[in-house]
Amino acid sequence: MRRREFLAASAATLALPAVARGEKTSVLKFIPFSDQAVLDPIWTPAANDHGIMVFDTLYGQTGPERSYAATPQMVAGHTVEDDGKIWKLTLRDGLMFHDGTKVLARDCVASVKRWGVQDVLGQTLMQRTDELSASDDRTIVFRLKKPFVLLPVALGKFAAGNLCAIMPERLASTDPYDQVTEMVGSGPLRFKKDEWVHGSLRVYERFDGYKPREDGLPDGTSGPKVVHFDRVEWHVIPDPATSAAALRAGEVDWWAYPSPDFLPQLRQDKQIRVQGYADGFCPILRPNHLYPPFNNPAVRRALMGAIDQAEFMTAAFGPDRSLWQVPVGFFTPSSPFASEVGMAALSGPRNYAEVKRALETAGYRGEKVVLLVSTQPFFKEWSDVAAEMMRKVGMNIDYQAMDFAVRIQRATLKKPPDEGGWNVFITALAGSITASPATHFFLRGQGEQGYSGWPTSPQIEALRDQWLDVSDLATQKKLAAEIQAQAFIDVPYYPLGINFAPTAFRSDLTGVLTASGNPVFWSVRRQA
Repeated sequence: MRRREFLAASAATLALPAVARGEKTSVLKFIPFSDQAVLDPIWTPAANDHGIMVFDTLYGQTGPERSYAATPQMVAGHTVEDDGKIWKLTLRDGLMFHDGTKVLARDCVASVKRWGVQDVLGQTLMQRTDELSASDDRTIVFRLKKPFVLLPVALGKFAAGNLCAIMPERLASTDPYDQVTEMVGSGPLRFKKDEWVHGSLRVYERFDGYKPREDGLPDGTSGPKVVHFDRVEWHVIPDPATSAAALRAGEVDWWAYPSPDFLPQLRQDKQIRVQGYADGFCPILRPNHLYPPFNNPAVRRALMGAIDQAEFMTAAFGPDRSLWQVPVGFFTPSSPFASEVGMAALSGPRNYAEVKRALETAGYRGEKVVLLVSTQPFFKEWSDVAAEMMRKVGMNIDYQAMDFAVRIQRATLKKPPDEGGWNVFITALAGSITASPATHFFLRGQGEQGYSGWPTSPQIEALRDQWLDVSDLATQKKLAAEIQAQAFIDVPYYPLGINFAPTAFRSDLTGVLTASGNPVFWSVRRQA
């Protein structure tokens, strides 16, 4: 029996998860992609989908239909003075933390400063800031060295890096490289840590002290965040067949990322709606630039010739081209900054024997390559293709499978591969991240100050700085094309395509929104 036929049959026979039914009108039951071991969204972007529920942000971010615009969220508004070098942000009235204390400007200042150490766009903002202070309880003041029009974008972006989560000053004073584990935010939901069962259940309660914005429309993380359920329960169900059966039986309400194997039967079920994520996800193969063999740029460039993007996409999503697109470079295809520069490296014929010879010429001598493999759907299929591809070109692969949450933690380690570190892994970036040089934190060349993989590229950094300093689109496009050309030389990562994996939920739910490819839990309600 073929794999897809086996999975389809299994959906009808596997036992449903033990999910407490509760009161349908007050509890929303949700299946996330995986469990999370980290709670602090300033410490790692991996906690953002949890963080956006618990913590609010100074600005929100719209969806792709409104070009990911930054809109006031916790702030009532701002003024700009001194030719763009002084920004004064005024907080809305009535903002409260979950512990009952008021949100003050000094809490925001401490949170921004902590975030500015970890986030790559935050680092840029803080490098351009002479002074960040609270002039009174409601006013945050940025005094900049030079104008930075992306300030609201930096403070409000959701998926593109670490979340600028506003927390009490006492928590925001935590070392940026240490995790905050006490979850006191001012967001629309409270995390019930006392009900957290690792690997199984997370529970969030509506925060009755939350004051939504009174203006705007719900869109991504922008506009009023009105929660209509008393509780949101995350039920971690690793097996996709069990997840599909639970959704069809009404045991759960919403499955974040259904396996493509089950999309046909879900689409045929009148009690279920399948809805796409507008901006898509761009999977990438990320090498570790600190250790052999990928510390050698010639090795990185040689392997590019073995990347078959269509093979990666087909392995995870099948032949349905509505679910994926290739070829894809270093920017989202729908972005104005996508270009054909250097794309021959990905779109030409694949010749494994030639790549093997190029690797040997570059100096690869059979060193072990530790491949971190997430066992979750999509990532497992992509990783299997990567492992087979690298074996075909003569690489010595050490295939290490693990849960997605463990993979995230392992990827942060800078230890040598033979001491618990790694050489390569696959992750996926929301299209909103890869759309712009400003937000594309995997397309940076900061070395050990950057994100996992730690590529060094002074040329990419210089071009990005130029891009940030210009405002006309034509010049930005030119610079983005130069960044892509340099990326094909330095190879910070390998683009694998773009996919448009949908989400699925019971048809009695309305108002289902997403933020940069991630579900959010305001606006959604159950029809009577």
